[in-house]
Amino acid sequence: MIKKILLGLFVIAGVNLMAADTKAPVVVLETNVGKIELKLYPKVAPLAVKNFTTHVKNGYYNGLVFHRIIKDFMIQGGDPRGNGTGGKSIWGKPFKDEFAANVVFDRPYLLAMANSGPKTNGSQFFITLAPTPWLNGKHTIFGEVIKGQDVVRKMEKVSVAPGSNKPLFDQKIKRAYIKK
Repeated sequence: MIKKILLGLFVIAGVNLMAADTKAPVVVLETNVGKIELKLYPKVAPLAVKNFTTHVKNGYYNGLVFHRIIKDFMIQGGDPRGNGTGGKSIWGKPFKDEFAANVVFDRPYLLAMANSGPKTNGSQFFITLAPTPWLNGKHTIFGEVIKGQDVVRKMEKVSVAPGSNKPLFDQKIKRAYIKK
């Protein structure tokens, strides 16, 4: 009984932590499909937020594509090679994962770091399209979509190459910037 109460308090605290962070940065991704606004979680994942916002300020994501789209799962971008094999952190090397017990993949539209295993975060990120609890403890969640969910859903519906998750038509980030 006590474990259930404590778990409930952690969940409530996590929701309050994210909701109360009114000074959290908001990043806008202007895509060829429309705008997506992302509220970031600097208190939950300070390294991921610093990496992402620095890349945004430096124009790193401008012109890059969402190279991987899996219906009912996620859309992924942030790779300068456009194929899932590239990208670096602002530190020039992979950085560690950041997990919070109360911030989990329990809903769509969460923003997380893509990686190839523990402590391999670079520049690639993804936005979930559904709850994905199997990703808990494997990918750093560092924000959420607060506007443009319809744009994310439009991207989800794009045709992909047979036997691949690569869109047949570019889903491009024309410009990324921090909203003032």
